[in-house]
Amino acid sequence: MNDETLGSLDDLSRRNFLRLGGITAVGMSIPQLHAEAAKSHASSMIDVPFAPVKDPRVGLIGTGGRGTSLLENLLAADVKVLAVCDVVREKAEHAQSLIGKAGQKAPELYTDGDHAFESLVARDDLDLVIIATPWNWHVEMAVASMKHGKHTAVEVPAATSIEDCWKLVDTSEQTRRHCMMLENCCYGYNETLILRMVHAGLFGDILNGEGAYLHDLREELFSNKGEGLWRRTAHTLHNGNLYPTHGLGPVANYMGIQRGDSFDYIVSMSTQQRGLEEYRKAHTPAGDPKWSEKYVTGDMNTSLIKTAKGLTITLKFDTSNPQPYSRINLVAGTKGIFADYPPRIYFDGQPGGEAWGSIDSYKEHQHPLWKQEGEIAKKLGGHGGMDYIMLYRLMQCLREGLIPDMDVYDAAAWSAPGPLSRSSVANGSAPVKFPDFTRGRWHERSISQIATQS
Repeated sequence: MNDETLGSLDDLSRRNFLRLGGITAVGMSIPQLHAEAAKSHASSMIDVPFAPVKDPRVGLIGTGGRGTSLLENLLAADVKVLAVCDVVREKAEHAQSLIGKAGQKAPELYTDGDHAFESLVARDDLDLVIIATPWNWHVEMAVASMKHGKHTAVEVPAATSIEDCWKLVDTSEQTRRHCMMLENCCYGYNETLILRMVHAGLFGDILNGEGAYLHDLREELFSNKGEGLWRRTAHTLHNGNLYPTHGLGPVANYMGIQRGDSFDYIVSMSTQQRGLEEYRKAHTPAGDPKWSEKYVTGDMNTSLIKTAKGLTITLKFDTSNPQPYSRINLVAGTKGIFADYPPRIYFDGQPGGEAWGSIDSYKEHQHPLWKQEGEIAKKLGGHGGMDYIMLYRLMQCLREGLIPDMDVYDAAAWSAPGPLSRSSVANGSAPVKFPDFTRGRWHERSISQIATQS
């Protein structure tokens, strides 16, 4: 038994915990036990709308590079930011100055140590808390936020263990507060256009998808500031896919994962690690503490996911080698195929023979969010505008009392390939089952809210 398969036992009653030995002895797995015991905890958060909030009030935890970028997009969307937290006071003060320049009242700052966030989430005047901190803080902060009655939006990945995925799900259900992962790639121009084409039936029956995070981060990983202060550590701890959600989220939406289908099991394998050692050798002076680090993450991790309905997904991860940026973003069906980087499309019988075509002729399927807000989004930047579209839509859901596009079940399922890939790699690429975070309710929905938004 280890922390990758244990699931969250914190919420089990003593009686259910004592049943563990007897039930597992007759063949019931620990995730099954967790699901059984949790059925009575609370009702599902599936398709639960926000209570409408005309003017959402937000608290922001983490004002480094990512947090500051999110803040700028929030301010562009006319969102009130009342409180800001960071362990580095100068960063919090910079965020405070940006809020002041936007014409808002200066927010209260929380900078007194690692647990200053506890005072922020305890405020009674916030509707939403946004978390943009290093990965190891995501779950603790999100759980605290929900327990204090706040809806919570957390950066990716939402969690890095199966136990923590269950903590997010259980807490959301118990507190009746949404916990959404800020998976901006689901709101890209191409991703939203293709999603609407998929659900319009243009690709026929979907069979296969591919997603990835292929990004040369060596310079950033070895930096002595920003993410270089913490992100490289994961490469010394785990061998698997450290960052699955950017590539997986859009593909999961194409396939209706948690909405008529679900992830069933994963098989994962990693290459040897070479990239970070080679980069350290070329760029790190003798005597630097980085020379004491041992990197264990294979440079390229490749995983295969099978869904309950028999669809397949290839998922890749590599941030340790020179390569052009790509999330692959491929979806294939019985009538055609789309692949990104660069974007190209092919439908059965299209002019030009067996040659890729341009997606430009399919602009009539452009998502309404991009029609309405695309120009503002592009001017702000933020990963091509997807950051603004994501936050604008989240605030729209809050303001209008809508069901969120992405819920805690998506946050858990899309984060789960991280720990599950590590388990598969460690066991000779053996298949590893996905937990069912919806507790059997994945078949009750049939389409992504993003696809149907008008």
